[in-house]
Amino acid sequence: MYKWQLPERLKLKKKTNIDLSLYVLLFLIFLSLNLWAVELFENLNSPAQKELPVSPLLSELGPEEQPEQEVRPAGAGEGVSVSRGDDVGVTSRSDVVLLAQVIEAEASGESYSGKVAVGAVVVNRTKSPDFPKTIPGVIYERDAFESVSNGHYLQPVTNEALQAATEAVSGADPAGGALYFWNPTKSSSEWVYTRQITGRIGNHVFAR
Repeated sequence: MYKWQLPERLKLKKKTNIDLSLYVLLFLIFLSLNLWAVELFENLNSPAQKELPVSPLLSELGPEEQPEQEVRPAGAGEGVSVSRGDDVGVTSRSDVVLLAQVIEAEASGESYSGKVAVGAVVVNRTKSPDFPKTIPGVIYERDAFESVSNGHYLQPVTNEALQAATEAVSGADPAGGALYFWNPTKSSSEWVYTRQITGRIGNHVFAR
């Protein structure tokens, strides 16, 4: 009797050890999966993943603080509140970039003041009952700007043009309230000289 029972006990003990090892292995796998899932959840919900870096407004940076780089035309961006002289409006980031594109195309060889003045003409038109009420509306009005009509404005812009556009939408107006500007060496229109001239900056005459 004992002769046959001993192997059975050994088999039972061996089977028990195998089952225990299997349970331990399964437990370790389960624990590893849980730890991996917790780590993944924490990474996906960490503040570093939730909070995207926000670029400061160009108006808050001095020229010496701005990186030297070209800025490509942008799509729709965040709205930013800006002061327009006596008015307070909302101009989007894409509006500022669009204005900078026109400034770069129309006044690339002008002084910084001349660039701001060109931007101010666009902003002044948004406040006039004779023109559209938005920067894109003014810029895309038919035959309003030669650089838009021929597509030359669709070029990279510099930080100086962006800064000039930011100052213009913030109320800076070296053009003296002008609604028009032209280069007298290139323009053959007599009508522009019927307007009240507000000044001249560089190669451009400004009038309203």
